[in-house]
Amino acid sequence: MFEISKSKAEPNALIIYQRDTSHEDTEILEEIQLLAQSAGAVVVTTLTAFRRRPDPATFVGKGKVDEIRSQIESDDIDLVILNHSVSPIQERNLERALKVRVLDRTGLILDIFAQRATSHEGKLQVELAQLQHIATRLVRGWTHLERQKGGIGLRGPGETQLETDRRLIGHRIKSLNKRLDTVSSQRQLRRKSRAKVPVPTVSLVGYTNAGKSSLFNRITDAKVYAEDQLFATLDTTMRRVELENFGASILSDTVGFIRDLPHSLVQAFHSTLEEVANAHLLLHTVDVSSSYREECISEVDKVLKEIEASDIPSIMVYNKIDITGSPPKVVRNSDGEIERVWCSAKTGEGVDLLLGAIAEHLGKLHIRCEIVLPANNGKLRAVLYQKNVVKTESVDDMGGFHLECDLSPADMGWLKKQPNINDIKRL
Repeated sequence: MFEISKSKAEPNALIIYQRDTSHEDTEILEEIQLLAQSAGAVVVTTLTAFRRRPDPATFVGKGKVDEIRSQIESDDIDLVILNHSVSPIQERNLERALKVRVLDRTGLILDIFAQRATSHEGKLQVELAQLQHIATRLVRGWTHLERQKGGIGLRGPGETQLETDRRLIGHRIKSLNKRLDTVSSQRQLRRKSRAKVPVPTVSLVGYTNAGKSSLFNRITDAKVYAEDQLFATLDTTMRRVELENFGASILSDTVGFIRDLPHSLVQAFHSTLEEVANAHLLLHTVDVSSSYREECISEVDKVLKEIEASDIPSIMVYNKIDITGSPPKVVRNSDGEIERVWCSAKTGEGVDLLLGAIAEHLGKLHIRCEIVLPANNGKLRAVLYQKNVVKTESVDDMGGFHLECDLSPADMGWLKKQPNINDIKRL
């Protein structure tokens, strides 16, 4: 294996984009360049090639290997990045031929995630995904220790260093899975405790660098890290938001999605992405200035389907109208429901429209009603206050409680089963 020169904080990178059609997709090319820059590399050269089938040994073919080698020498390249997922054998053969570190698309995304992870859970998730990736790429590089248990009195089948590495990685993966199961259980307990107080959850989802964190900061006045780079946000952040004409809700910022997101990452971040799958509303944030926004929407929809969140109600949020000059607006479907909102997280234009759209949607999830309780039913009154559903209260001449409440359908069903209620009237 080859290491990037430690004297260079930002290694010089050469990107290889090999397509299997005659059409060159500039969007894919721009994306791998942004990924490399987000990882901290300086993109010096980009080589494109057309090949219907990858070479089984080196992925790019012998002639292209010679061209890459020549480019490495002339441009002082430290790192070669392939915009593809390649097999361990292809990666190893390329490194031997080029004498520099070779990184495929999956390895590059994992490296970015490792840099961005800040929470305990995030670091565990990234390490698990990295080890699962590395486990397939171990090479037989310890021939001088061919049998660990060799020697007089210890001759036998022994264990090669390669087998030792695989065993140790297997143990570490098992340990990480146990620790993540514990974290996932803790997350489920927190989710259950939140469910006791019916505050709906709204999750920001979207393609990476669509402006989700900037929108989150604009709405919540938080200071979540937000930069014009891919995967600036990795750890889920949640904040309570008071919505006019509705009340309290919880807004969560999540990791961005990307095309061909490694399945190991989706699996590793499954407990985090459960927050998305359990949300009451998704804000599908789109970079309206991107000429490839429809493709980005399609890629996000694929991941939402994979995590079983495709059936959750959503509002399309067309962000960055400050770049396109589009006016802030709201678009409704044929049923009168809000479908799209145009806004800018940077300038704040249209954010009030978005907040109104969220409140309107969440308002439909709740039932406004008046509940009349006799004076001796203070226990049920206290439970309703604990659930944070009481909006106003008055007391009649008989000491009865008249409570105006916002109830979810589940709470309404529960309330109807309670004894000693004088009246429930929908408003």
